[in-house]
Amino acid sequence: MSAHLHSLSEAPLSEGYDAATRDDPEFAQHFEHRFTTIDGLQMHYVVGGDGPRTIVLLHGFSESWYEYRAIMPDLLPGHTVIAVDLPGLGDTTGELPSHDKATLARYVHRLLLHLGHQEGVQLVAHDFGSAVAYALAAQWPEQFDGLMIMDFGLVGGSLTFDQLKPLSFHFSFFQQEPLFEQLVAGQERLFLSYFYQLLGAPAPEKSLEEYARVYGRPGVLHNGSRYYQAWPQDEADNRRLMLKPLDMPVHIIAQAQLFDAFHTALKDAAPHATGSPVEGVGHWLLHEAPGRVLKEIRAFFDYQD
Repeated sequence: MSAHLHSLSEAPLSEGYDAATRDDPEFAQHFEHRFTTIDGLQMHYVVGGDGPRTIVLLHGFSESWYEYRAIMPDLLPGHTVIAVDLPGLGDTTGELPSHDKATLARYVHRLLLHLGHQEGVQLVAHDFGSAVAYALAAQWPEQFDGLMIMDFGLVGGSLTFDQLKPLSFHFSFFQQEPLFEQLVAGQERLFLSYFYQLLGAPAPEKSLEEYARVYGRPGVLHNGSRYYQAWPQDEADNRRLMLKPLDMPVHIIAQAQLFDAFHTALKDAAPHATGSPVEGVGHWLLHEAPGRVLKEIRAFFDYQD
């Protein structure tokens, strides 16, 4: 790890941020936790490698940067790898002015600028991280060389939030504030265990422990529900952003049963987007099919060992 990156880190506001990695020798060999305040929000991110190409990983709701842990070492060749805890989630700490993804994307954009990554960034995202990633690529296309998203329906074109709602109970449940938080607060592990199994497969025990920890932090569950409550605003924002289609390489992988709808929706933003369905999995691609995810990332971004 370069001395420059080390000097950029602040004292963490989040206790226990290294709970899942403090006894992980492979992590300690290759990666470090970092904290940088951007517009009043202390961003938590994990950095490894010092390669000339930069790959940024954005997680989804009910997970954190840790969803990428298993594949991150294999992304190191030729790369600097940065896995970010999204604004309001994980071990990122501070108040947010809004939860619409165009606003949240600005924090990630400014963090990357602060770290010296003005251009050529390769962007990978899952679930709501994909909404933030699209807002990043659409607002600052000069900063990114390519975008790969996983199992997410991008609203604003042919796909609407109202069409997504019937897919799962949680799209409506998370809209119920404060009921959602009142029912789940203090029961994060129970809820998350059910949620992972409902949408795909049980999370590995260590991952479940980590996600229960971060979603038990003050404000994180609240922010997660607000990500969903801002979806109608995201739809309006995306409709505007789609007026200028992305011309960078864009790729999507998704569970087979939803792939066609999600691929079509992505083409409203990136007409030349490629994609691949993943058979035999649900929503949690990074713990259900990590080898396939890694293969897709390395192929799309033309990794050379």
